[in-house]
Order: sequence, then C-alpha cells, then structure tokens
Amino acid sequence: MGDTGSRPDSFSSRVSDAGRFLVLHEAAEEVLDELTERYVVDRRESKEPVGPAPGADVVRTVLLMPRSPAAGPLSIAFTDFPGIVLRLGRWFFEALPDCGCDDCAEDPAALVEDLRSRVSAHVEGGLWECVRRGVTGSWLETRLIGPGLRTTRQAPIDPAEARAARQEGFAAAVQWAPWIRRAP
Repeated sequence: MGDTGSRPDSFSSRVSDAGRFLVLHEAAEEVLDELTERYVVDRRESKEPVGPAPGADVVRTVLLMPRSPAAGPLSIAFTDFPGIVLRLGRWFFEALPDCGCDDCAEDPAALVEDLRSRVSAHVEGGLWECVRRGVTGSWLETRLIGPGLRTTRQAPIDPAEARAARQEGFAAAVQWAPWIRRAP
C-alpha cells in the first residue's frame, strides 16, 4: 500500500510515519500491566477484535475482566497500523489514532493521555451505558465522566443486538462500578 501503511486506499491522505504511533502500543502495555497489578481482574489474551479498527488488522487483544460483576470489562486490541482500539464496558469504543494520516496530525503524546484518562475514568466507575428504543429503531448511549473528561455518544444499534441486550439485562441504564483494588 505504499506510504499509507496498512490503511485502505480509500483514505485520501498520506501516512508518512505510522511508526510514530508505536508509543500507543507501549502505553497500552503499561496501562494493562498497571491495572492487572493494582486491581482484582482476570487477564485474557486473544486475537479477537473488540470494535471497529478501520483499515487495520488486530495483532492481539487483551481483556481485563474485573472479578466484581458490577464493574465493567476493559479490552485493548493492538492493531498492525500501529494503533489500538479501546473498549470499555459493553459499547464504548475508541480507535487511537482515529485516522493517523498526515492531514489529521494526531499527536501521539495526546493520544496516550486520552487513553490514560479514559481508562482511569472507567476504572473509577465513570462509565454509564444504555439502549433506548425509539420510533425508528434502537440506539445506544454511553457517557464517560472523569477528571477533566466528559464524553457522551449515541449511535444506532442493530435490532438483533438491541434484543440481545434487553434479554441479557443490558438495555437498562448501567452505571459500571469502580474496580476493586488488590490488597497491599
């Protein structure tokens, strides 16, 4: 694909130095290790994608599942771009970088800070999710709130996924609990 790295040809802008985003892999590894050491979680690795990673293949995925059922899971998929896809709870997804092209000029250091702030907000119980029904269909809503962070997202949801969420008890609003710390 020439100078566009592993991004699809449909991206109109060049990616002259995709390697600058390798710091995201390093930061994600550090975050996962810190969380595994600090909180009561089970850690699993796979190659399953955790959400949309446009134009990139998943190299591996790490899932941290808190042992408290009231606390939401966290997954990080490492992509070959290089980048990551962060999944918090059931429906909060974030691809870092979002694009990675030269025109977007995403700052790797700022993306690392975004990763850390989102993870921190989630671990402290700042993620709220629900599925809503409307006349034209269902949609999901997520809110992530932490120090200096307030993100709200809404997106349509496939009818089958909305039904599954209702059957599994995830359609009602869920405020994920803070993770439990390991004893010192």
